Amino acid sequence: MNLVKVKNHEEMSEQACRIVLDKVSSLPSPVLGLATGSTPERLYELLIDQYNRKAVSFAHTTTFNLDEYVGLDKTHSNSYRYYMENQFFKKIDIQKSHTYVPNGTGDDLEQECLHYEKLITDAGGIDLQILGLGLNGHIGFNEPGTSFSTKTHVVDLEFTTRKANARFFRSAKEVPHQAITMGIETILQSKQILLLVSGKQKAEALQRLFYGDATEEFPASVLKNHSNVTIIADEAAGVPGTARSLSNRK
Repeated sequence: MNLVKVKNHEEMSEQACRIVLDKVSSLPSPVLGLATGSTPERLYELLIDQYNRKAVSFAHTTTFNLDEYVGLDKTHSNSYRYYMENQFFKKIDIQKSHTYVPNGTGDDLEQECLHYEKLITDAGGIDLQILGLGLNGHIGFNEPGTSFSTKTHVVDLEFTTRKANARFFRSAKEVPHQAITMGIETILQSKQILLLVSGKQKAEALQRLFYGDATEEFPASVLKNHSNVTIIADEAAGVPGTARSLSNRK
């Protein structure tokens, strides 16, 4: 894993933007794995700015989002489809038919998961997957205890995850108890992974990622097993040093 230490969230987003632009510009039909939440919001703003400056086109890009809440329609203001449409997709030239988010309102959620896996496979796999780091080490919505061999699946959200996401809802009671998420194996099949970590609240999780063992009780630790992971962390996240490269540790 390669760690890039930056001063703050803005610099983290700028570094991430450069990596995404490089990937989109270097491939004829790039496939991006996207995340939601507050961490990547500035990244999307910077990418939109670059598009408006005519520095990049997303016309031939395909995207797959990591996850979606079960039970929230795509028009719900807290669904991840709604988030992506309003934060990013509507403001660039990407084809809507090439933007994929799991369907959390399907009649057969297991079939929806299998279909999502097939869509990713048919697209040729994900070239660059963007991740955030959960307080309990979750990536996507893969909670502690999730097998490293899981593919896209339905997950029961832990209390800590629901509490962390409650700030986006009117009350904690409104946060769904389940979500569809790319599985850990699905994430690991991405050709390159970019993990964004910002804020002192993530410091403990980041320390454990770097200095702990690879264990299913801390899902992000599986990234130690991937050959091309870049972590961009700001000073508040608390990892010492300015930049370092760490060999995979198991």
